Amino acid sequence: MRPVPLWALVPSGCAPVVLVGGWTTAAALQGPSYDAVRQTISVLAAYGAAGFWVMTGALLALGVCHLGTAWGLRAAAPVGRAALAAGGVTALVVALFPTPSSGGSLRHGSIAATGFALLALWPVLATGRGARRPAPWALRRGPALAATGSMGFAALWFVFEADARGAAGIAERLVTFMQSLWPLVVVVSCLWHQRANADERRTAA
Repeated sequence: MRPVPLWALVPSGCAPVVLVGGWTTAAALQGPSYDAVRQTISVLAAYGAAGFWVMTGALLALGVCHLGTAWGLRAAAPVGRAALAAGGVTALVVALFPTPSSGGSLRHGSIAATGFALLALWPVLATGRGARRPAPWALRRGPALAATGSMGFAALWFVFEADARGAAGIAERLVTFMQSLWPLVVVVSCLWHQRANADERRTAA
């Protein structure tokens, strides 16, 4: 298993920070006209929104973070790293093609849905197979399936709330936060696993 470099903590740790910081700041700039319970973060990144550049910058930064994490997460299976990187690319594309101020956009919605799917599937795709030694906790089948299942459930809840014109804003924030946080969990798990293995080898010597 290839080691994960310590610098992978930087992009993986920054991902949830820039996402939450972006939507919090953009919502504050938008003022009371924005309903964070019912309205999505795409509204904050729409043309003409008061926090357009803040939310757009946060989405661009999120995409770069996912790409950086995918590059450094060498212990994960290549197909999982590719899915995480592709999810990062969709975040960049979503930022470059925001929803219009007049309402939803099929192109924007399709790109966002693709990103949701990729970032929900990458945990289970990243698990190793046939390894001689136990994998890091977050790259094992059970935790990965739980992560993918939780993200998938949250995404379905978002679709339901958006269709019902309910708490779509809360549902979207939940799924996007989960998807931004899991890469950090995986990186920390890998680094902890590497340290435990190194300590074991030193003790055995």
